[in-house]
Amino acid sequence: MDVGVDGGVGADADVDADAWGDEELLARRFDADRGHLRAVAYRMLGSLSEAEDAVQETWFKLSRADVSGVRNLSGWLTTVTGRVCLDMLRSRGSRRESPLEYYVPDPVVRVGDAVDSAGAGDPERAAELGESVGLALLVVLETLSPAERLAFVLHDMFAVSFDEIAEVVDRSPAATRQLASRARRRVRDASPGPAPDPRRRREIADAFLTAANGGDFDGLLAVLDPDVVLRADGGRLMAGASKLVRGAETVVAQALAYSRFRKAVLRVVANGEPAVLSVVDGRPTALMVFTVAGDRIVQLHILTDPERLATLDLTEEELSRAEY
Repeated sequence: MDVGVDGGVGADADVDADAWGDEELLARRFDADRGHLRAVAYRMLGSLSEAEDAVQETWFKLSRADVSGVRNLSGWLTTVTGRVCLDMLRSRGSRRESPLEYYVPDPVVRVGDAVDSAGAGDPERAAELGESVGLALLVVLETLSPAERLAFVLHDMFAVSFDEIAEVVDRSPAATRQLASRARRRVRDASPGPAPDPRRRREIADAFLTAANGGDFDGLLAVLDPDVVLRADGGRLMAGASKLVRGAETVVAQALAYSRFRKAVLRVVANGEPAVLSVVDGRPTALMVFTVAGDRIVQLHILTDPERLATLDLTEEELSRAEY
């Protein structure tokens, strides 16, 4: 599981702090940091809509704050976004409806055959996709306490100092370091192991799909890790489809049962991993994402939640490329 480091926030040494009193300059500066803040919030929340809400709340706080003395506005915005996300996580914990074991985080999806192909069209969108993290890691982050998640994300992914994080979680720097350490162990223990190169991952995913469509039991077993985990999330409208399945033979049975339904599919990339999207009447109905370690599939994440599938950032033209 590749955690990745996005780098620390940059200083605004070339801008006089008094200049932040200019609303137009402040708005432009915030827009320049919007992609970075969205990346922070997405890792913190695992939800694209909530990440957008957190970024918007950060803007509200910035517009109402006196930042005339702030020398590093990027750093200030990052910690404010972290604090907003921390509050959202704490609130979410008290009202979560669906079992965590079935939860599949919001995927970041783009159309493409090769996992490492460059994003076309919108450069900003392509950059954000390049910064995405695997669904397997986001699932692990969901098991952390809000404070552990904040400490891990801000420090290990964005190189924010423990002194700064300590102010957000209202703990000492030493205690904050321990939060990140515990989170890091959880992430490490749950890591599926090193992944092959992107093209090999796509080949393994395609081999799974070919075997499933052909009813090839042995072919499916050949690409599945014996301890493979399948997690399916149907959301609020299709709660009956939510399930957690463990073990290769059980997953094979699920795959063969699913393959009996003829459907148009679109090869996509989800959070940097090979995936396939089922499309019916021009609408996405299911997304299957493959996590590969070594030469075997170790995790399958399936999203069938109609509400979240409807928000995928795919055009009608892209969806029309689905083939039987």
